[in-house]
Amino acid sequence: MACCDNNKLDSDEVFIKRDKPLPSLKIALIPIISMMILLFSGIFIFGAEPHIPVLISAVIAGIIAIYLGYTWFEIEKAITAGVALSVQALLILIILGTLIATWLAGGIVPTMIYYGLNILSPDWFLPLAVVITSGVSLTSGNAWTAAGTVGIAVMGVGLVLGYNPAMVAGAVISGAYFGDKLSPLSETTNMAPGIIGVNLFEHIRYMLYTTIPAWVITIILFLILGIFNRTEITDVSDITLLQEQLDDIFIINPWLILVPITVLGMIMCKMPAIPGLVIGSLLGAIVAFFVQGETMTSILNMMIVGFEKQTGNEMIDYLLNNGGIENMMSTVSLVMLAMSMGGILELTGALETIVNRLLRFARSTGSLIATTAASSITANVIACDQYLSILLPGRMYIQAYKDKGLKLKNLSRTVEDAGTMTSSLVPWNTCGAFMATTLGVATIDYAPYVFIAFLSPLVAIIYGYTGFRIARVPVAERDDEPVEIDTSGSVLIDANPALTLEDMHHHKGQPL
Repeated sequence: MACCDNNKLDSDEVFIKRDKPLPSLKIALIPIISMMILLFSGIFIFGAEPHIPVLISAVIAGIIAIYLGYTWFEIEKAITAGVALSVQALLILIILGTLIATWLAGGIVPTMIYYGLNILSPDWFLPLAVVITSGVSLTSGNAWTAAGTVGIAVMGVGLVLGYNPAMVAGAVISGAYFGDKLSPLSETTNMAPGIIGVNLFEHIRYMLYTTIPAWVITIILFLILGIFNRTEITDVSDITLLQEQLDDIFIINPWLILVPITVLGMIMCKMPAIPGLVIGSLLGAIVAFFVQGETMTSILNMMIVGFEKQTGNEMIDYLLNNGGIENMMSTVSLVMLAMSMGGILELTGALETIVNRLLRFARSTGSLIATTAASSITANVIACDQYLSILLPGRMYIQAYKDKGLKLKNLSRTVEDAGTMTSSLVPWNTCGAFMATTLGVATIDYAPYVFIAFLSPLVAIIYGYTGFRIARVPVAERDDEPVEIDTSGSVLIDANPALTLEDMHHHKGQPL
């Protein structure tokens, strides 16, 4: 969208100061309820994509903003701020489109599928899928990288073995977000303690108490699912035939696996995700040219429209026809629309009104943690971005936790238990849209199988009500002075002086 010079925004204007009172709960709920009705009608009744319902919801939110006295220029700035929050995520999505295409054309993904079929036992496949993606995500610090690289290969192996793609996607996402949540390289793992004022490694150690039980239960559930799906497993002869067909189409060589290892190694060495994935895409193109014999023209076209190969085998065609920038554009547009609405809701303070009302139910330690989890999940649904689900309750509940004599690492853990872990369950959230596009399974289909996303906040809430692993501040050390929290100021409060506006734009790429 072009704009005049006098409308240009500098970095200091990205997050807007609010100079009007917060709306009433009734007013705040109008765009939220409208969005729920429109999305339900569009998706479940008419079978449509969520784009138009989200667009109409954003229009309603804009009308409410005008009713509350905001000018169009303020609304436009809020939309720009919302979209700006997702720009880095959108760039990664586009780059992954090229990476998937070149890794398919280069035979890299087919090679991982080929050898994966030899290594992964059908009976243990689902729990192993969780473990493998957990390891990749933990070492890379990025759920998106894990899903967009090894996750695609795992999806292919699962399909060949006869598993429901939704189950496999659930296993991949469960593992990806386990590692993303606990890795010191993860931006969310750095963000949560950073805005609240908790030591990073103390935060990670404290999260182990909720995350490890949720992860173990998730693996057990997938093991049970695998047992009951044994009768659906493809015959061994079919697997051998598919491997032979892959070997006929591509040059299959274990050395090709060095490409994903190199990409993961670079990210482990703290290279930001965008340059790391660009290098991975270029390596895939080089392999496609020199090893598989693709022409440069075909490679460049594949990076735009995706890799296409018609073999006559329906399963192989399904596995191989993927990637490309154009295939990512539907997701990019959905994220931009959703973030536009999130920006308007942040401008008007509708989210803060709802969160403030939720805070009234926090009478005990258990109810406070449950309210924090509910606030994070609500922000994932309404604000459409994982980061706001951490920032909103993270900035607003500090005093409530201090008033109850709770150490702030309880707050930083809970916003991750609920905010980070449930972000992939919302189709119009940046994380949900990404996973659906990358793995080729609709969010609504894989959501029931992302067990860790349900278990992680549930374990946190159980701990809150039982008092188990709830850290309290000794009475003698409690600070009775209230924390000054700006509930009518900027959209994003910098609770940690070291956390700058520039840091907030390091999405999906590197630690803060």
